[in-house]
Amino acid sequence: MDKEKLFAGIDIGGTNTALGLISSEGRVLQESSFSTQKYEQSSAFLGRLIDEIEQLLALMPGEFALSGIGAAAPMANFFRGTIESPANLNWGEVAFVKIMQNHFKVKTVITNDGNAAALEEMVFGVAKGMKNFIVLTLGTGLGCGIILNGEIYYGTDGLAGELGHIIVEPGGRDCACGRAGCLETYVSATGICRSASMLMAQKQCASVLHAIPPAVLTAEKIARAADRGDALAGEVFAFTGAVLGPALANLAVIFNPEAIILFGGLAKAGDLLLKPTIDSFRQNSLNIYKREAQVLMADMQDGHSAIRGAAALVNR
Repeated sequence: MDKEKLFAGIDIGGTNTALGLISSEGRVLQESSFSTQKYEQSSAFLGRLIDEIEQLLALMPGEFALSGIGAAAPMANFFRGTIESPANLNWGEVAFVKIMQNHFKVKTVITNDGNAAALEEMVFGVAKGMKNFIVLTLGTGLGCGIILNGEIYYGTDGLAGELGHIIVEPGGRDCACGRAGCLETYVSATGICRSASMLMAQKQCASVLHAIPPAVLTAEKIARAADRGDALAGEVFAFTGAVLGPALANLAVIFNPEAIILFGGLAKAGDLLLKPTIDSFRQNSLNIYKREAQVLMADMQDGHSAIRGAAALVNR
């Protein structure tokens, strides 16, 4: 009797890595997570990742068998199967697919986090039925997945979609990629913390943010403060939306998508981020695109979207 197929989905973020075992129908059967930042060397990280997958597999009954591994990572090259010098991780080039296939002896595919998120949204989420849309992953960095005519657009070398590294402010904030003024330095979770620090230095108004040491300030804490009516925290999200909106307007001009979808940890801020972003998007859009492209939040209620999207790379 044939064993039931099982797929490993891995979401490698700049801060944490999440992984799970996914059924053919998209059910998450086992899951775990661990710190990405803890591992300064890619070899140590991959050793931990392999151990985590094996531990999850050991929890599964015998009628299941691993059939494939799908992974999402920043600066992942789909064609080469590599992770190529991610900006927030000092790893250099990592032969991810080769290492994982040699160990597990199953098909392994890697792509950037934006592509995996876009695939998840097309199969399971708010983009179901859409053929042309864009997903932005807002986390430690900023990723982007582009779906054209129902297929992921990879570009010439498999590295299309690095929207986080378009320059929106020449000579602006230093970026981990080595340049200055990149979009992700303003609209990622780390970018929001930098904006909060900037506004606190510029303004003398009362705010609970002043009492939070910079080393432990997070986008989540800023969002909670804004939800409670903290004016400075609210201004941080207004500033973020004002930067993100024009970038989305530029995407609409280039790709004419049905929708642009915000995905990832920062997207959980909801209307705090969505409203100023939409307002700025509309203000900066050509009239012919204002009525065409929607700006939407991904549906991430079960918290499994990222690993399910990664698994979908080999479960199609």
